[in-house]
Amino acid sequence: MSYNIKNDIKQKLKEQRIETPTWGYADSGTRFFVFKQKQAARLLKEKLEDAAQVHKYTGVCPSAAIHIPWDRVDNWDEIANYAAGLGLEIGAVNPNLFQDDDYKLGSICNPDAGVRRKTVDHIKECVNIAKTTGSSIISLWIPDGTNYPGQDSFRARKGRLEETLTEVCESLSADMRLLIEYKFFEPSFYHTDVFDWGSAFWLSKKLGDKAQVLVDLGHHPPGANIEQIVAFLLDEKKLGGFHFNDKKYADDDLVVGSIKPYELFLIYNELVGAAFDATTASTAENVAYMIDQSHNIKNKIEAMIQSVINIQIAYAQALLIDRVFLKAAQDEGRVLDAEECLKDAFNTDVRPVLGEIREEMGIDHDPLSAYRRSGYNERILKERE
Repeated sequence: MSYNIKNDIKQKLKEQRIETPTWGYADSGTRFFVFKQKQAARLLKEKLEDAAQVHKYTGVCPSAAIHIPWDRVDNWDEIANYAAGLGLEIGAVNPNLFQDDDYKLGSICNPDAGVRRKTVDHIKECVNIAKTTGSSIISLWIPDGTNYPGQDSFRARKGRLEETLTEVCESLSADMRLLIEYKFFEPSFYHTDVFDWGSAFWLSKKLGDKAQVLVDLGHHPPGANIEQIVAFLLDEKKLGGFHFNDKKYADDDLVVGSIKPYELFLIYNELVGAAFDATTASTAENVAYMIDQSHNIKNKIEAMIQSVINIQIAYAQALLIDRVFLKAAQDEGRVLDAEECLKDAFNTDVRPVLGEIREEMGIDHDPLSAYRRSGYNERILKERE
């Protein structure tokens, strides 16, 4: 290539941004039990303080996503100022449509017009919070579905879905986006209203330019080719963001890259490739990279730092791909050469380069060790007992 590969890659890695979620710093659990941690954050300010530690030691996490009502407070201007004092911004605002008795038969798609109105009002509350805190993203998981055949009409629910979200989109300011998150099953077990990337893509097309698709890595059936989905949405200019995590069985919410690091690399291959293509570059540049995990047994902050490092590694490896060679191999049908081009990049140990980059950014080359030496964990253990 005609440019300095190492300097170019280093600059892109310095500019990488990864959003961490406030709920990742709080106690969480499985369907069976919550293993509480004494140092886990309880209030929003504590969650932001923990998120600031992750940014301090990685240098690439300047925003924190919030979840309403889990993070609801009386004064959002105060929270925005508090976050700014920690070197953070408030990121995506996530409405909660699954933890209310009224949502037993759904939220947006509920046959009861009163419940649908309550849902829209809640999402609009989140829109107003975003406007106050300076956020531009509403990240919406639609958990609606049914448990039994005949429980409700598929087509009627589809109509309610479009109608209610049209009203939501009208409440967004010009610079805001609605990211629609899909999931193939759960919490309902017969059908899910927004069940795959195709249904989310259809909905985003119906709703217009303010709506895009959010890809959660844990929300696909086994064997789904997530990197193909990413490529398709990029090409259609409808990829809005990611919720990074990993899974072995279903939506396990494990640390991203802990089970399928090659899949994560292949996803980044598509993202980096799209960034080099003039037809998709603007879409690729505006993708929101967010973590969504449940650290049930790992230390919350350490697990988040580990997640960020895994994402940095995948991105760095994808940046190493010789795209000129890869395209030539693809065009000429040299299948083995094309695959080996990817594998060569994936098998490269990029940790030394990442260490150099961190030192150039004025932080420790080893974020996890630096955090452990800081004494922060010991301090919050005492303060939060």
